[in-house]
Amino acid sequence: MRPPIELGNRRTSVQSIFEFLRDEIVNLRLLPGTKISEAEVARQFGVSRQPVRDAFTRLENIDLLLIRPQKATEVRLFSTEDITRARFIRSALEVEVLRRAAKMWDEKDKARLDAIIKQQEAAIEAKNSRKFNKLDHEFHETLCRVGRAEFVISAIEENKSKVARLCRLSLATDDESQELQRLRDVLRDHKEILERLYARDPEGAAAVGKRHLSRLDDTIKALRESHSHFFED
Repeated sequence: MRPPIELGNRRTSVQSIFEFLRDEIVNLRLLPGTKISEAEVARQFGVSRQPVRDAFTRLENIDLLLIRPQKATEVRLFSTEDITRARFIRSALEVEVLRRAAKMWDEKDKARLDAIIKQQEAAIEAKNSRKFNKLDHEFHETLCRVGRAEFVISAIEENKSKVARLCRLSLATDDESQELQRLRDVLRDHKEILERLYARDPEGAAAVGKRHLSRLDDTIKALRESHSHFFED
């Protein structure tokens, strides 16, 4: 692991340790199946074991750690069942968001969405995948706001986060040309979603959105075959 950040009080320590380890796990600096010691993390951060234990529990609650009494805690392997469930829930929520957004958008909403698309085009031109992915998050969150469905943003993000590691693994196996093509495909989907949205076609927008979210299906299948040792089922 990279050096930890400086910690403050105990409450801050739990949050800081949680965020640090979550970042290490999601970005695959701690690979699935890696054993992780409560005592070693406490030593590294210069804290007692209790805040580390609390952080571990929070990580287990979002399926990133597997805590087994009397056995070593380890980074959770990918679960095909959990991934399928999370993607089903996210798709159901986002498709309904698109139906609502197609009925509710106004010119201010259109201006915001069009601006994101232009920024994504610029990110592809600059070969800046990190910027593009940040804008992707903004695009989907903005659609929730357009559909007056801010109340599902956290639920969508929670389920999206369950496959974030898998997305990172996919990106790690891509070369630059593959990555840029993936970004172009996503951008094309975004533009088609907005075409249906601006036509006030709820079912058309929902259909394109569902297809857009299904793009990960082939990626998951390929990773399941090429990295089977990272999967628990």
